[in-house]
Amino acid sequence: MQTYILMTKLAPDVSRAVGEREKLGRAWMAQVKEKCPEVKFVAHYALLGRYDFLDIYEAPSEESAAKVSMISLSNGAFQSESWLAIPYKRFVELTEEI
Repeated sequence: MQTYILMTKLAPDVSRAVGEREKLGRAWMAQVKEKCPEVKFVAHYALLGRYDFLDIYEAPSEESAAKVSMISLSNGAFQSESWLAIPYKRFVELTEEI
């Protein structure tokens, strides 16, 4: 399994509905679990900055990661990006191969 970072920015109308965030978040997670049962979430953070949320998750392929981003976009995200994360130790090993 690969580790991915999901960066999410909510649409302005969704951002203003602060009282609905938990309900929307639960609906989003239910849809991810239904459509991507192979995905395992490791951590979820709310942010104050350019993005609203950061999620760390594991997925078997870039296709699964793309589905997670698409589900976010279909559930009120204005922007959703999934980034591949390489463990630092493996990164160092890669640099030694250069």
